[in-house]
Amino acid sequence: MQTPLDASSTTAGGLFSVGRFHVPQFQREYAWGTDEVEEFFRDLSNALMDDTYFLGLVIVTGEGQTKDVVDGQQRLLTLTLLAAALHHEARKYERRALAERLQSTFLKTIDFNTDEELPRVSLSSPEDEATLSQIISTPFNEMPGLASQDLTVSAHLLNAYRVLSTLILEDLKVDAFKRLGTWADFITNKLYFAMFVHPDPASAYRVFEVINTRGKVLTTADLLKSYVLSQTGAAHREEGYQRWQNISNNFSGNDSSSLVQFIRHAVTTVRGHILPRDLYDVLTGRDGTSKSPMSPEELLSLLETHLPLYTQTYDPTLNGPADSDQLAVFSVLNALNVVSVRPILLAMARTPNATDGMRQLLRLVVQRIVVGTLGTGNVERRFGQVAQRISTEKSWEAALESLSDLAPDPKEFRDRVYSRSMNRNLLGVIRSSVLQGTITPEILGYLYLIKPRNSNWSIEDEDRAAYWVSTVGNTFFANESRRPMGSSTWDGFKTELLPKAIPQEWVDRLEHLPEWGVDEIVSVGEDIADAAVGIWYR
Repeated sequence: MQTPLDASSTTAGGLFSVGRFHVPQFQREYAWGTDEVEEFFRDLSNALMDDTYFLGLVIVTGEGQTKDVVDGQQRLLTLTLLAAALHHEARKYERRALAERLQSTFLKTIDFNTDEELPRVSLSSPEDEATLSQIISTPFNEMPGLASQDLTVSAHLLNAYRVLSTLILEDLKVDAFKRLGTWADFITNKLYFAMFVHPDPASAYRVFEVINTRGKVLTTADLLKSYVLSQTGAAHREEGYQRWQNISNNFSGNDSSSLVQFIRHAVTTVRGHILPRDLYDVLTGRDGTSKSPMSPEELLSLLETHLPLYTQTYDPTLNGPADSDQLAVFSVLNALNVVSVRPILLAMARTPNATDGMRQLLRLVVQRIVVGTLGTGNVERRFGQVAQRISTEKSWEAALESLSDLAPDPKEFRDRVYSRSMNRNLLGVIRSSVLQGTITPEILGYLYLIKPRNSNWSIEDEDRAAYWVSTVGNTFFANESRRPMGSSTWDGFKTELLPKAIPQEWVDRLEHLPEWGVDEIVSVGEDIADAAVGIWYR
């Protein structure tokens, strides 16, 4: 018979001293930075003279003396680091009994069968476990590598230990002997946790999910990792953890939202459009549809299939399956900050004539951006449906044709190219495409407004200039990274910037103009628009 959920309130000393805690692979990694650690210490310091202080909920699972941490590892580990800092200060001030009590309560226990010392809190990663062990046994001023700025768990642990040790040093400046006793008594006897213990991991995770959907801060990436790996059988959990890490490591330089975005885009190819807030419910089968949950193996295999190409969509310099023409499409989409079509790219990549489909998709995207908006929820929903359809039909032609109503006719496109005030990214892509005669231009040189807003406009142009200054006819590419002094006037532009034009620029057209005003901007813009129609509707 399954043991019922056991919930209790206990002091931190009581919690730590009766067993050991292990942070499994599928738990969120320790990620507290300086701000969180300082706030943690400040809260405890302000409550130091109170009778009690509640530190929150801890959820653990397991039937033996060693429990797996389901929720609460950030606080448990930070408290461990604080106890280590106090332990080493107690030894420095020769409070040996106090130091031993801190160590036996919070840091180490003994295996009575072997006399082996074991850590009260242990980590799954051997590297991180070695770092934590070194912290427990070494004062912070003797620790190597404290200047590490990377984003690894070990770096976070080292930084947190440094912050806590520095704050403790400052706190102990007045009567260190007495203050150490106050701190030790507080964290042992006055600091309280609420602890939920359940022998069944799945039940423990249900408690965890309920709590984290009711206001606790946890990223979608954390929830997905915990769910997927907790649903993986014990025999395959280590393998599943390594597969997840191999995927997530490709996004380690970004925040967790980049990983979640990839997961959502990959799942979109088989489940259709998914709102970001619904991703977790879709994968777990809790979104109210008739579709079944996606098994851990199904999800991991899907992510591994799409990962090589997806990383190239946001960084075309990476190695992967895309050819040079496809990479050129990705580069232009990145220049425009267009992300919503990535599920379509993933689906197209596995169809015949994928490059043709990607180029046709790029034409549609640019045509749509020029005349309207691309980022509406309805448009993104349609993109998701098209991605799913392409994956199902193993062909992109019919699915992409269903989006043809989003594309304007050539006349509307031309009129908007020359007359629309556009952002620099779109201006750069349109002008580059005209200069190079391709829908996949390289963005060469630096884009300038020939005559900027703050220049001296004629009385006739002054009112109109506010609008026309940001249109394509007033743009120019040069090899100069900073605008030269004096180049804001027409004469100054011809002297300082025009000679530094990139090779494809319309130098001959510009250098013979006696002046530059709104009429000239419109005229050049119309010529650019005519050329753009020939390129984007070819």
